[in-house]
Amino acid sequence: MGVTQSLGLPHGKGAYPVGCTDVMVGQTPKGLFFRLFYPCVPQSEAEEPCWIPRYEYYSGLADYMNLNRKLFAPLLSVTFGSCKIPVSWDAPFRPCSHKYPLIVFSHGLGAFRTAYSAICIEMASRGFLVMALEHRDRSASATYFCKLDPETPDLQEAQTHEEWLTYRRIPRDQKEFPFRNQQLHQRANECKRGYRLIQSINSGKVVANLLSTDFDLSALKDNVDLTKAVVMGHSFGGATSVLALVKEAQFKCAVALDAWMFPLENSVYPKVTKPVLFINTESFQTADSVAKMKKINDTSRESRIITILGTIHQSHTDFTFFAGNLVNRVYKTRGTIDPYEGLNITNQAALAFLQKHLQLKEDFDQWDNLLEGIGNSVVPDSPLAKSSL
Repeated sequence: MGVTQSLGLPHGKGAYPVGCTDVMVGQTPKGLFFRLFYPCVPQSEAEEPCWIPRYEYYSGLADYMNLNRKLFAPLLSVTFGSCKIPVSWDAPFRPCSHKYPLIVFSHGLGAFRTAYSAICIEMASRGFLVMALEHRDRSASATYFCKLDPETPDLQEAQTHEEWLTYRRIPRDQKEFPFRNQQLHQRANECKRGYRLIQSINSGKVVANLLSTDFDLSALKDNVDLTKAVVMGHSFGGATSVLALVKEAQFKCAVALDAWMFPLENSVYPKVTKPVLFINTESFQTADSVAKMKKINDTSRESRIITILGTIHQSHTDFTFFAGNLVNRVYKTRGTIDPYEGLNITNQAALAFLQKHLQLKEDFDQWDNLLEGIGNSVVPDSPLAKSSL
């Protein structure tokens, strides 16, 4: 490929400049924590946020990868510490007469709210409001919540302290399916609560953000089209998006990126009556997993399965752009396809699918052929499914 170093995240290709901010609501783990990507008013001297927001995430990544955190957290910090996200931090929200559809995004195992910034930026640049959740089911490499100090009852003066939730491995005395299935339900419920929170803000309810940012959440009022809401996710987040589609009636469809189907219970499949787009990579899926996707295809005829050739499981994440050659060789963060081309196919297929099922008046239908697996580096269904017949 001729790539010698880390590549850097691409800017959004859509018409809207993109801003982002972090939002935390509620003083218990049952609250919500997410990064919001949104169309913004252009900023000339905008601050670009760091890709990995806090040192604790490096420690969490080391834990997730089963590495010594004292040795590897500093190494990861050196590797990724200078990586920035090409958006305007806390930029003013851009109101719009036609209102923005909503995407709730669910991360994969061991990830966190910023790990899919490339996809979130592209969607926001195309006119979507994107809520990238950081799940608190202990599947994130690390996350935290702000607990109110009971000594300061006045909310204006209140002090909060952070409580961190570390990545949790499956206990030795537990089987994997019930452990992951319980996490999956917590994640899908967080997606549902995410939708309801935006619904509240959109209706004019004042919501307190526990984090100190300059972004005014009330600017979203009357600017979100809640009849056009979707859920999207990668890996564990792909399965989460399928379950969330069942749990929250307002989600119109789901986009599942290389979904890890294992944690979904069999009783869910007949209930998935809305369209799901499965965008698979070439190396991750198993025959069993693809068979589960096909069950959903049988129930929901508008669902589609496509595979992007030359991709690996990490191709949907930002790691594919930020990892230099050494990290890439050790951890296989890149497939054989050019990362930008792989991202383009993912985004274009998702946009075509969203236009179709949200009845958007955009030009995303120019990529409709991708939904049938027609185009460079894309095939319908799964190569694996064909070989297993």
